[in-house]
Amino acid sequence: MRPVRMRSAVALLATAFLLVVGAGSASAASWVGLGDSYAAGPLIPNQSLSPLGCLRSDHNWAHLASAQLGRSLNDVSCSGATTDDMFASQSVTPGPANPAQLNAVTTGVQTVSVSIGGNDIDFTGILEDCVSASPFGHPCQDQYDPGGVDQLAARIAATAPKIAAVIQGVHTRAPGARVLVVGYPAILPDTGSGCWPQVPLAWADVPYLRGVEKGLDTMLAQQAAANGAVYVDAYAPSIGKDACKSSGTRWVEPLIPGNTAAPFHPNARGMAGIAPYVAAAAS
Repeated sequence: MRPVRMRSAVALLATAFLLVVGAGSASAASWVGLGDSYAAGPLIPNQSLSPLGCLRSDHNWAHLASAQLGRSLNDVSCSGATTDDMFASQSVTPGPANPAQLNAVTTGVQTVSVSIGGNDIDFTGILEDCVSASPFGHPCQDQYDPGGVDQLAARIAATAPKIAAVIQGVHTRAPGARVLVVGYPAILPDTGSGCWPQVPLAWADVPYLRGVEKGLDTMLAQQAAANGAVYVDAYAPSIGKDACKSSGTRWVEPLIPGNTAAPFHPNARGMAGIAPYVAAAAS
């Protein structure tokens, strides 16, 4: 997903204290990794230089899963990406633009993994907008579901055909490839009212936002099934490892990270936890 207001600070942090590594050669790659920041792994060491602004880690789940299977990987995922950036270049700072991600998908590719859609509904921005100085009330629902008209459900519905277009774009470029659509892990606890102020969302808003994320994942699963792709559920294995848990347990960081990762994004433990499910789906 998109680290929206945090992008400049995150990029500076990445430059300041993460090891920088060059990207591997795209030639003869049997696996292509596509997607947004949940695929890329912002701030998780080591960060790629091509371009640095994509905040792409060599320890994201695509790297770990492809290595587990002995596959060569061309990872072109990029933080902030939307479905539009699968088809057109994406401006990032610092560094040159990230080329259209689907350009990396060619006839000989065997596996394509993609995690996309969160930025199309601006889920990270929604979480930031819903941050509350008080655990009382329901300011998030007041903003996004006024009068019973759920704007976020509408965003998810509008994103569905875009996900289908991405999957079909992969099939067109690599007809023999196995396409993996990887969902989003649990940011909030699967039950209850959250953990204000560690994740500073009003208690009444937590079930609503949990439902939004589950709705997004459900849509991704439906589009994968309808378009000849395999859905990889990252939510179920991450239950109990959400941003409300301790720094030594959680897979996703809270607003103020305790591990080297972007706020409301997977940490290295989360990437390592998701990777076996991706590898199993690719086998």
